[in-house]
Amino acid sequence: MSGNSNNKENKKYGRREERKQAFYLLFEQIFQKDSMDTIIQDAKDARDAEIGKYTRELVRGVEEKLEEIDGYVEPRLKNWKKNRISKVTLTILRIAVYEMLYRDDIPVGVSINEAVELAKEFATPSDGSFVNGVLGSVSKELEMKSGEK
Repeated sequence: MSGNSNNKENKKYGRREERKQAFYLLFEQIFQKDSMDTIIQDAKDARDAEIGKYTRELVRGVEEKLEEIDGYVEPRLKNWKKNRISKVTLTILRIAVYEMLYRDDIPVGVSINEAVELAKEFATPSDGSFVNGVLGSVSKELEMKSGEK
């Protein structure tokens, strides 16, 4: 089975698993403050992680567009500040907003549903509804903006 070792990176995981990998890496970056390249390499070295193409796109995209993404998130945190919500929830919101802004091939509803599922898995039960509300508000703004064009 030689010669095809790169193929396992191309389609080993579905998008749900790739989002989960992106979540782990971006969450780790909040605490380590290292570059994403360093965090990816550390994940590969420490836990023999295989980082797929879509995971790389998500983490690099979120890292590159962080200020813009947070500009959509923060105004929708009713009665909360970005630094007061859990880092888990913030990371999930950032991934979903990146997809909503930059991935035309993924329906907005799918990005929202996947984010809610991540919140249910990694955060508190109420965080799923919180994530849904914030992303629903982002979605409405994006619909209004696309209608203006």
